[in-house]
Amino acid sequence: MKGAKQTTLRDEVAVTGVGVHSGRTVTLSLLPADDDAGIVFQRVTADGSIEREVRADVRAVTATEFATVLGDANGPLCSTAEHLLAALRGLHVDNVVVEIDGPEVPIMDGSAMPFVEALDQAGLTDRASPRRFIEVIKPIRVANGNAFGELRPYEHGFRVEAEIEFDHPLIGKQALAVDVTPDTFRNEIARARTFGFMKDVSKLWSAGYALGASLENTLVVSDDRVLNPEGLRYSDEFVRHKALDAIGDLALAGLPLIGAYKTVRGGHKLNNAVLTALMANTAAWRVVEAPVERPRARGHADLAVGVPAAAFGPDVS
Repeated sequence: MKGAKQTTLRDEVAVTGVGVHSGRTVTLSLLPADDDAGIVFQRVTADGSIEREVRADVRAVTATEFATVLGDANGPLCSTAEHLLAALRGLHVDNVVVEIDGPEVPIMDGSAMPFVEALDQAGLTDRASPRRFIEVIKPIRVANGNAFGELRPYEHGFRVEAEIEFDHPLIGKQALAVDVTPDTFRNEIARARTFGFMKDVSKLWSAGYALGASLENTLVVSDDRVLNPEGLRYSDEFVRHKALDAIGDLALAGLPLIGAYKTVRGGHKLNNAVLTALMANTAAWRVVEAPVERPRARGHADLAVGVPAAAFGPDVS
C-alpha cells in the first residue's frame, strides 16, 4: 500500500430494505466525505433533517446482542451495522457519511454483497491525504470459556482467521483463514449470509429479534437440511459469514488494521471485547501512514473440518 491515499465515494448511492430484527423498512444513503472524516452515521428524519450523528468507533458500540448497535449517551442510533461496515472496510473506503432513516441498517440479502454493489455503483475516488492505519504491535487476547479472540502483529496487512464449531450435523467444525483485500473480500467473503437455526425462531421472536428475518435474507437450517431453496453459496458459508462479521466489527477501530485477528467460537460480543482491549492498551498499537507493502505471494487457506454445510447460528449476525 505504498503511497496509498484515503478514499471516499465519487457519487451518492442509496439502498432500501427491511431490518432483520426490527422488520421495519429503511432507506440508507451513502455520501462522499472529507479526508479523515472516517465512517459517520447520521439518523435523518422524513424531511432529511439530521437528528443525531455518531462516528463509527468502538466507543460508539452500545450493544452486541445478536448484532452490533451504534449510539451515544442518548441511546441507540442504528443496529446491525456490521455488514455495511465490512463492505466499507473490505473495499478500502476510508471516508463516508451513512444517512439512515430508521433504527437498523437494512439486512438486504443477509450478506455484504448488496453494499459492495452499491459502492461499485457510486464509485471510489482518491483523496489528497495518505491512508492511515492502526498497526498491532503486541498481541491482545480475550477469552470466554472455550471461545477466544486474539489480535496479533502481522506485517502483510489485515488477516482474519475464523473457526466455528456447532453441535449440528450440517456444520460441525469449519475454519477459514484469509488475507483481506478488496479482491478476497469480494470473492471469498462478501456473499456469505447471516444464518440461524429454525428451532430458535420462536425464542428470537418472543425476545423481539428477527422480526424481519425470512428465507430471502437469512440462511436457515432445520435439524437436517437447509431450508433455503437455492442452498449454500459456499460449502462453508457459515464460517465465512463469521469472518465477514469480524471484519465489520473490527472496522470500529476507526482506521484499517494492520494485524491478524483470530476468532474461535466467537461473535459480536467477543469481537467488540478484543477491539476494546486493544484500544485500551496504547502500548499494543500505533498509528502509521501508508506503509511499504512487503512482497508476498497472495494466498489464503480455506479449511473446512467436519461436514461443511448450512445452519442457523445462535445469533442472527
